[in-house]
Amino acid sequence: MDIKFHLALPCKNIAETKAFYQEVVQANLGRQTEKWLDVDLFGHQLTFTESGSFNFDFKNYRLDDYVLPSFHFGVIVPVDVWGELYSRLFQMDLEITTEATFMQNRTGEHLSFFVQDPNGYMVEFKSFKNPEEIFSI
Repeated sequence: MDIKFHLALPCKNIAETKAFYQEVVQANLGRQTEKWLDVDLFGHQLTFTESGSFNFDFKNYRLDDYVLPSFHFGVIVPVDVWGELYSRLFQMDLEITTEATFMQNRTGEHLSFFVQDPNGYMVEFKSFKNPEEIFSI
């Protein structure tokens, strides 16, 4: 069964959000108006609605030796896509945070990095060493 994920989020500026996801992440765009935008993030639907200023406190949590943002969203991609995306974003001189291998030599081992979009959202891109372990305990 091919199930798609949908996440709707407020944004500060629809034009900046559109440019980030279209030009930086190179995601396809879907339906849109002057105030909202659908983004195809690796087959999953993100909907951004322009809402003006808003405030999120990015509280953190610890995983192994890393401090990570509690509030974030992301996508799981194959390792070749992860490497291409990391390389391209790194060359764009974007602030990439916490590029690391998590849970090394344990169930659920994965590569991960975070980048901040124009709205302050932390977007995580991850690739599992063994994709069948995505939901393993």
